[in-house]
Amino acid sequence: MSLLYPFRAVRPVPEKAAEVASPPYDVINTEEARHLAAGKPWSFLHVIRPEIDLPEGTDEHDDAVYARGAENLRRFRESAVFVQDPEPALYVYRQQMGDHVQTGVFGCVPVAAYEDGRIVRHEKTRPDKEADRTRHILEQRAHAEPVMLTYPDQPAIDELVARVTEGAPLYDFVADDGVRHTVWKVEGPSELLEAFRAVERLYVADGHHRCAAAARAAAVLREQEPPQEGLAEYEIFPAVLFPMSQLQILPYHRVVRRLSMSPEEFLRALEARMKVERNVSDPTPPAKGTVTLYLDGGWHRVELPPTRRGTVADQLDVARLNEHILEPVLGITDPRTDPNLDFVGGIRGLGALKEMVDRGEAALAIAMYPTRIEELVAVSDAGLLMPPKSTWFEPKLRSGLLIHVFD
Repeated sequence: MSLLYPFRAVRPVPEKAAEVASPPYDVINTEEARHLAAGKPWSFLHVIRPEIDLPEGTDEHDDAVYARGAENLRRFRESAVFVQDPEPALYVYRQQMGDHVQTGVFGCVPVAAYEDGRIVRHEKTRPDKEADRTRHILEQRAHAEPVMLTYPDQPAIDELVARVTEGAPLYDFVADDGVRHTVWKVEGPSELLEAFRAVERLYVADGHHRCAAAARAAAVLREQEPPQEGLAEYEIFPAVLFPMSQLQILPYHRVVRRLSMSPEEFLRALEARMKVERNVSDPTPPAKGTVTLYLDGGWHRVELPPTRRGTVADQLDVARLNEHILEPVLGITDPRTDPNLDFVGGIRGLGALKEMVDRGEAALAIAMYPTRIEELVAVSDAGLLMPPKSTWFEPKLRSGLLIHVFD
């Protein structure tokens, strides 16, 4: 079975693309979504964060939220702001954030490939988040947002993609965060489809819960609506496929809400276990195996000891942090669920960590060195999972540009 399929995208008309496109659902909370969508009736946040259209305090898992999301998508599709391509197509999607540029192929991938391991995951998903996105898919009869997948570089694909980008784009705009988004429609996708037959595996970069939700929704619909012939639309879901060399991974930092000891006692506990350089001028971790800590008004550099455990996943900095600091010194044994630990995406910068501690929102900030794409692949190929919040990919895909429906 192929790993890439064209689809009949529901999409905004070009002059409305910038107004429609929104951040993905999982990088902003309800309050942020409400603020971003204020005065923007066509923002796609009304579809992926529909609680913003209900009274403040409405639980995002309330039945009314899912119903409003489906209603909003229907309203969008029936308006003059959206069209649906008459024939299945592929697209090329380029993002530019500062000097960083990444260009991927936007199409659909099969649920079966996720189920049989050809789409390789590296992160454990949370059942509650899976259930939430599954219900949105079933209520809306659509996969509203793409996932980000990656594959080993293929010169033949690069050449075909470059050829597409020589033409006039379908969309080209700069979002509020300064990231430029450019989309081309592929005229005649057969060459790209054939080139992707050389790709044996795809790796999930960003969107584990959307992948899992697509699989769960397909399982429900197989029971309710067995396909008559061919591949049912609910058996594929949208993704942007990027070559590995182009992706940018930022660090995923940690904050600890409370310390059970004084800052001095904490630093001494670390010094008994590992090398600590106090009060450094540069807060940025310089290399793999190093973290910096902010507490009590100062930054301190720490060298993480090697792991005493055996897998490639254990060698990740985030795993070594758990093994040598979070578990034995702070008593945080389950980073996924411990309320004393929180995570801050690298896009927010080290200044945000300092501010959280200075404001009293946290007692300790931990700045990480970014995980490398080679580490992600090694863990994935070994059939292992990374600790939670190991990678922060940037820039994020914009939602609302190309929607996959199956009604």
